[in-house]
Amino acid sequence: MFSGIVEEAARVVALKKEEGNLHITLTCSFVDELKIDQSVSHNGVCLTVVKLPGDGTYTVTAIQETLDRSNLGLLKVGDEVNVERSMLMNGRLDGHIVQGHVDQTATCTAVREADGSWYYTFHYEVEPAMARKGYVTVEKGSITVNGTSLTVCNSERDSFEVAIIPYTHDLTNFHNIVEGTVVNLEFDIIGKYLARLMEFSGDSTQATI
Repeated sequence: MFSGIVEEAARVVALKKEEGNLHITLTCSFVDELKIDQSVSHNGVCLTVVKLPGDGTYTVTAIQETLDRSNLGLLKVGDEVNVERSMLMNGRLDGHIVQGHVDQTATCTAVREADGSWYYTFHYEVEPAMARKGYVTVEKGSITVNGTSLTVCNSERDSFEVAIIPYTHDLTNFHNIVEGTVVNLEFDIIGKYLARLMEFSGDSTQATI
């Protein structure tokens, strides 16, 4: 479980494809604090630390399903990846409940600066059946973009905006996002549960997508 409060942007130092798996080796400031089997969010994808060679790097492995659903298969050596270690249960939830299970990708369609901050617009494919299960954004709701907990603004049927302050812009890989960049999305788990309960109850008030 994560909160969507990115700790930093780790750098990819090596990529190794093995059958349907991709072994990703990265470096970041807290490598010495990691342990084998520990869960770390990478651009919003929960992955397990499988190797700590002691040279300031660590390795995680993404399976084919993860590569198909996320942007991790697009990584190149030198890329920055947003990383967050799992939540401490005795700490504050500064973001929102994030599972580390990416739902789908989206594409950045616009970036505009606004008095020192930035607005990013993202377009994503909408499947009506999935939308009815809560895989949508809502105005002022929560969304996870590349593992970053953000508030939705200008929510449309298949797009939304987020506002990025300078701290988040500089700390995460948002400073590398331009038009055409593919990002990972995780929709709000609470919205998914509510939509599912409404579906099971046969609530006729559900909107038609």
